[in-house]
Amino acid sequence: MIKVIGVRFRTAGKIYYFDPLQFDVKRGDHVIVETARGVEYGTVVGNPRMVEDDKVVQPLKPVLRIATERDDEQEIANKIKERNAFKICQEKILKHNLDMKLIDAEYTFDNNKVLFYFTADGRIDFRELVKDLASVFKTRIELRQIGVRDETKILGGIGICGRVLCCHSHLSEFVPVSIKMAKEQNLSLNPTKISGVCGRLMCCLKHEEETYEDLNRRLPNVGDFVTADDGLKGEVASVNVLRQLVKVIVDVNDEKEIHEYKVEQLRFKRKHRGRRNDSADEKELKELEKLEREEKKGGKSKLDD
Repeated sequence: MIKVIGVRFRTAGKIYYFDPLQFDVKRGDHVIVETARGVEYGTVVGNPRMVEDDKVVQPLKPVLRIATERDDEQEIANKIKERNAFKICQEKILKHNLDMKLIDAEYTFDNNKVLFYFTADGRIDFRELVKDLASVFKTRIELRQIGVRDETKILGGIGICGRVLCCHSHLSEFVPVSIKMAKEQNLSLNPTKISGVCGRLMCCLKHEEETYEDLNRRLPNVGDFVTADDGLKGEVASVNVLRQLVKVIVDVNDEKEIHEYKVEQLRFKRKHRGRRNDSADEKELKELEKLEREEKKGGKSKLDD
């Protein structure tokens, strides 16, 4: 076991482990640490704790110091410089007539490098742009092309639920999302309703996946034949996953009626196949399949390299 603290360098960013040494560090403190990019200013997201050795990337780097007032001032000054760098880079992109969208500018804490994040439809030859920027900032320049999910994570926004986007508020790493999750939750398969601000399948589909899988496992599927505890038999017409209720078409005195039962009142062969939700037309399914392919192809976030 080894003692560590978790540190973030951006809002809802990936958490990295560091050795707190003898420092009395607690959640919410700011610390100065050395990373692969150089000396950085980060925020502690949890009190020191013990973790298994194999959960930590070795060698574990130590905290250099708890941030001083001077460090805090430098971080604020860097944020101001980043806004200025962003404007200058936008002007240079227009000057070089490059088909790219600038998303963010970021200084390393020690000002050893300036990173510019951008999106573009294809590969961009930005060699002349880098030379131009280097002559202005007199430091190392790095341009990093990111995807639409990273763009949304940086810029933030409000989701259709009315809350701040998951990726911008608490989701430190992107999770794979699939059409199967939407079907499992019996959601509309209309791409506009299950796609996020970034245009990809909504990350929140993953949040309740395990719960729905467990609830669905207890229920029959629509079309299955069941026997109720009152002796009636019939075909399942619909199910309410969250309330665990089942509507069954039964024969009563040679007439078909719909009765509603709790799942505990029914006997049926448990053969879970997932909820059937094929309400999307062919065009919508093709769009959803395209989103799913882009999801798999997207790979990991480019913000934490």
